[in-house]
Amino acid sequence: MFTELAKSYAPQSIEPRWAEAWVEQHLYQAKNGQPGGQNWSLVIPPPNVTGSLHMGHMLEHTLIDIVVRWQRMRGKNVLWLPGTDHAGIATQMVVERMLAEKGESRQAMGRERFEEAVWAWKRQSGDRITEQMKRLGASCDWSRARFTLDEGLSRAVRTVFVRLYDEGLIYRGRYIVNWCPRCQTAVSDLEVVHEPVNGKLYRLRYPVVGAPGRFLEVATTRPETILADVAVAVNPADPRYTALIGQQVEVPLAGRTVPVIADEIAQPEFGTGAVKITPGHDPNDFAAGQRHNLPQLVILDESAKMTGPHAGVYAGLDRFAARKRIVADLEAAGLLAAVTDHPMAVGQCQRCRTVIEPRISTQWFVKIEPLAKAAAQVVEDGKIRFTPENNKTIYLGWMANIHDWCISRQLWWGHRIPAWYCDACAKTIVAEQTPSACAGCGGPLRQDPDVLDTWFSSGLWPFSTLGWPEQTADLRDFYPTSLLITGFDILFFWVARMIMLGVHFTQDVPFREVYIHALVRDAERQKMSKTKGNVIDPLLVTEKYGTDAVRFTLAAMAAPGTDIALSEDRMAGYAAFANKIWNAARFIFLSANQADAPAPADSHAHLRPRGRHMVDRWIFSRLNAVAAQLQRSLEEYRFHEAADTLYHFFWHEFCDWYIELTKLRLQAGDAEAVPNLLVAFDGALRLLHPVMPFITEELWTALHAAAPPAVSIALAPFPQPDPAAVDPEAEAALAALQAAVTESRQFPARLEAHLSDAALAWAHAYLPRLAKLGQKPAADPAQEQARREKRRTELAAQIHKKRQLLANDRFRAQAAPAVVSAEEAKLLELETELATLTAH
Repeated sequence: MFTELAKSYAPQSIEPRWAEAWVEQHLYQAKNGQPGGQNWSLVIPPPNVTGSLHMGHMLEHTLIDIVVRWQRMRGKNVLWLPGTDHAGIATQMVVERMLAEKGESRQAMGRERFEEAVWAWKRQSGDRITEQMKRLGASCDWSRARFTLDEGLSRAVRTVFVRLYDEGLIYRGRYIVNWCPRCQTAVSDLEVVHEPVNGKLYRLRYPVVGAPGRFLEVATTRPETILADVAVAVNPADPRYTALIGQQVEVPLAGRTVPVIADEIAQPEFGTGAVKITPGHDPNDFAAGQRHNLPQLVILDESAKMTGPHAGVYAGLDRFAARKRIVADLEAAGLLAAVTDHPMAVGQCQRCRTVIEPRISTQWFVKIEPLAKAAAQVVEDGKIRFTPENNKTIYLGWMANIHDWCISRQLWWGHRIPAWYCDACAKTIVAEQTPSACAGCGGPLRQDPDVLDTWFSSGLWPFSTLGWPEQTADLRDFYPTSLLITGFDILFFWVARMIMLGVHFTQDVPFREVYIHALVRDAERQKMSKTKGNVIDPLLVTEKYGTDAVRFTLAAMAAPGTDIALSEDRMAGYAAFANKIWNAARFIFLSANQADAPAPADSHAHLRPRGRHMVDRWIFSRLNAVAAQLQRSLEEYRFHEAADTLYHFFWHEFCDWYIELTKLRLQAGDAEAVPNLLVAFDGALRLLHPVMPFITEELWTALHAAAPPAVSIALAPFPQPDPAAVDPEAEAALAALQAAVTESRQFPARLEAHLSDAALAWAHAYLPRLAKLGQKPAADPAQEQARREKRRTELAAQIHKKRQLLANDRFRAQAAPAVVSAEEAKLLELETELATLTAH
């Protein structure tokens, strides 16, 4: 007997039970030593331990889980390796904020106690996102979960650092870097967000030495840095200033003179054509200063306050307060020529949105060009494939213009740089293990206080998580990984660095394919933010509509290259879809109990009907066609197409037609109806499982409760398309019946000409109220022919328009499921009518 199901689907009571069971059963644990070609692997883009699940995570995890479940059901030995990132700056900010609420500070605690506090916080709440992933059913191998500060991963980080240093690819130097005064650390170019602002352009008068009353006007957006000027540059091709090159000018308010130099950094069309050179506070000026061997003056400290002997009376002022004072003093001295509006882009710290301050600092760098060249080559050679393909061009363009990577951060939380300094003999020691004393003089050592950029350790993720530098079984079986699914926003942060480091240290690519997914926005295509109040919390909507409905919504809208305009209306629609599936199962189980039919003996990769009934031949033909379409869609990561195929098949073909026709067969006592219905339902559930794992697990388990063939539907075979099961005769017969029902249960004229005798007889059997079909009295032949030609032209135009609409990814992503289904039904109706007319 089959279990009697509740009247409606209640995901809130079913999903937590399965989520817990899957983890407890270690259902998704990959095995070592499997035959060649059976292994398939993917590593998660590790979420930060600071966060909780947001819609971007849920989109990413849904798309990954669909592919992972599909590959597992295809018989692959699948490893989806989960884990989290220590997220240096973000985590330190969170814990510092927490301490501040208690009246404590990092500086007062000291480094050791602060690190202990962060680890304690991580143990208590840092794994929140992992627990949320488990609740939402992510089919990860949780036995292999990793954290970027695990000892094994830390060893990999030290090994990579030391090897790159020994190869001359890591160096330490004093250069200008992006400095965040709030986070008190250097940040990379990628961590700087450039925001458009309405700034000011200041034209300042620099008195020319030896020429009383003569001034050189200089344009700048940062007058507060004039106190660190070391030169004024003019373009060597600018005839206005040729005579001034080599002369001296006075720096306003500074009491110093500086030379006028010729350098192409000065553009004749910008401002006055003359620019101040301040190597200590501008990256372009820093480069110009190196070209001309100029001094480097620094007047802003780590907090962006005026400091040092050159700050003069402005010492202690914040940079923006100093700007106001200096502008006022310039105006009072008659040295401010003009102030004009000037639209500009200001760099801000990605993490805290503080305005970045370019600052000279001693940092560690990776010499990136050799790594980038090899990483570009593997993509050009096709060893890594990008989807959508335009990301390949974007990636290669960035790699061709890449700069050395500043990898040191002035933080306490993270991977400590494995370098030690001897103050006695000025020796630097870089080593994997902590040295006991200086190798040069035997004196004491102090370790570099900085930590590594978070992306340094994350760049090793595909192989460090598998045990490298040890040659482990996991590394042998699952590296290179098969696929990476991630967002465009970390293409350069993470993807590029994984390729560079993976190729260099493993002599192979870290993954074979990269799928770049879209971004999730609100229904009006606005970026979600707490400030706007348009954030959709995945945990709330999954509780409201069910995880499967939210997953299906995300998959249905995940058209490549198109951002997802998410709305709860779509989720409600797919919650109704889940209930439709549930109601279908209720009817199937009830019918099976009434017929005393046994459960399907097993789940097979290929689906074939029992007997030769036209309805059964048709539904199994459709099952195989859907399996083929799903295979094509998932191979190309066209998740929206896969979802659309499943929705149309399950709602319209399986429920609206197959089940309704089966009811008529049951009334007639057809003994083959229920056994085929059960097998078809088994296949349909397996097709649907990767997208909607919870409801399919619940119903498939109930379907096989009497004699379970496997532990879970997740381990059952995914239906493989069988060309021999495609049945054109049965599909034509059903198309005829559908057309007849559409036209008030009457066949279109002479439609029977398209059907075999068997199909025609079958179709007639389902329309018992109709008399034997015959032709209507013909109208005037010429008029009839003209009418048909006109109608054919009209139909062709309408069909072309419908096909264009349904081929539009944006329409499918934005329209409600019911609207898409209605358009598909209308297209089928139009095509059937045209086929009928064309046959005559």
